[in-house]
Amino acid sequence: MSKTVKPSVRRHISRDVFTFKAVGYPLIFLFALVCLIPFLIVIGSSLTSENYIIRNGYSIIPKELSLESYKTIFQSPMAILRAYGVTIFVTLVGTALSVFLNTMAGYVLQRKDFEWRNRLSFFYFFTTLFSGGLMPWYILCVKYLGLKDSIWAMILPGIVSVWNILLVKGFMAGIPFEMTEAAKIDGAGDFSIFMKLIWPLSKPVVATIGLFTALTYWNDWYNSMLFINNDHLYSLQYQLYKLINDAKELRKIAAESGMVVDTVPIESMKMALTVVVTGPIILLYPFVQRYFIKGLTLGAVKG
Repeated sequence: MSKTVKPSVRRHISRDVFTFKAVGYPLIFLFALVCLIPFLIVIGSSLTSENYIIRNGYSIIPKELSLESYKTIFQSPMAILRAYGVTIFVTLVGTALSVFLNTMAGYVLQRKDFEWRNRLSFFYFFTTLFSGGLMPWYILCVKYLGLKDSIWAMILPGIVSVWNILLVKGFMAGIPFEMTEAAKIDGAGDFSIFMKLIWPLSKPVVATIGLFTALTYWNDWYNSMLFINNDHLYSLQYQLYKLINDAKELRKIAAESGMVVDTVPIESMKMALTVVVTGPIILLYPFVQRYFIKGLTLGAVKG
């Protein structure tokens, strides 16, 4: 028989819920507004004239509207579009390969019937504490893997993430192993079990590491700086990094020669570059938000 809730208890619960909403919702709104302010400053300052920023600093609402920073960035539109294409390709291919490999590794390391899982987990974890350093890593990528001036130089070095493997391992440990055993009894192979059984149940953690990986590939400029000399293979981040450095050098040369330097909008261009770089990737988050939160919390408490 179902228990009836006393009217006094019901009123107390309703009052607590009302109090929580009355206090919690405004606080959440204020916190979200505080988080939004830096983005508004970036957008507003990117539309502000260079002279105003030098005199008064950055502001949310542009007082002297100017598009000079965007004109400077897109003086060579084909170079920017080409860099966009390289970055999109690297992000899509790198994220797909990385998520696939990391989820398979995490799945294998949590299999109870895999005898070497603890030893291999130690070797994975060991690499988070010690590394060979930059020079051995560079020699490995260039001399032995032949990644110099190759688009794969921006994909392969970051394709495996120990953090993501451990996150997947902790999440998949919550999937009953009896399901895997039942599938093996029915004649399914290990790869079929992973793709048809484990993968559909792991959407939250897949979305989580997918977002992490996509952001890492999208924001990467370091590998492009190390391995790429061909300007047709520059990533978006590195292309814009070079652009702002070239603008600084131009201003320095102009100042030393006594020329007018206000035509180089360095400060506003920094903000415009942030808008150009951040805009596309930020649209990815709303599609994976619910999976991201669930996968992060579940993967954090298990393992």
